[in-house]
Amino acid sequence: MNEATPAPAAASPLVDVALHDEAAWREGLRTGIPTLFGIGAWGLVVGVAMVKSGLTVPQALGMTLMVFAGSAQLASLPLIAAGAPIWVIFLTAFAVNLRFVIFSVILAPHFAGLPWRQRFVLGYCSGDMTAALFLQKYPTETPVRGKVSYLKGLMYPNWAAWQIGSIAGVLLGSTVPAEWGLGFAGTLAIICIMVPLTANRPAVCGVIVAGAVAVAGAGLPYKLGLLAAVIVGMLSAMAVEELTERLKRG
Repeated sequence: MNEATPAPAAASPLVDVALHDEAAWREGLRTGIPTLFGIGAWGLVVGVAMVKSGLTVPQALGMTLMVFAGSAQLASLPLIAAGAPIWVIFLTAFAVNLRFVIFSVILAPHFAGLPWRQRFVLGYCSGDMTAALFLQKYPTETPVRGKVSYLKGLMYPNWAAWQIGSIAGVLLGSTVPAEWGLGFAGTLAIICIMVPLTANRPAVCGVIVAGAVAVAGAGLPYKLGLLAAVIVGMLSAMAVEELTERLKRG
């Protein structure tokens, strides 16, 4: 009896996910374009703030290129200027950036099979808005051709807009007049980034509680009120989410 011809091996889903897909890349680019102005404006504000807080131009450029986290940078600048202990600075930046741990846990299953170098680059370039937009497009972990290309179309322009704005702010920081109202522009920019992410009850609760704690703790030394606001707001959001899940289960 003749042996049956073995069926060809199925294509690896990882290959489909990782291969460059021009259409998916362009779709990601189009999706992210409306956010780029706000990202650039926010970067400009942070760049100006770094110089005005006392950092030298090389220090500020190094910070924006290495850290790439506007909220953590702004939170740490007053502490650096005030000569706060290094552990307070690191703890504040860590608390402000804890949300990226959540993003990483959610995104990791989508790209677990990629080489670590590629995952490292994608992790470095990721941001709040890019993660949120990606998860709107791909809410499940099912392998789909073009996932990486779509994410790159979101991430790389976002990273470039931030760096261009931030570097411009660093270089122009000492010459930009205060009457331009960059602080107000920065507030609007961060609101534009935050509002789409405040899409459910736990997030709204976390924002309200964090705002109240920040106002109440405004007089604490080393801006510890901000650290307390981040921690209490995060815990409140987690508690509301857990309570909501329990109520759904009945």
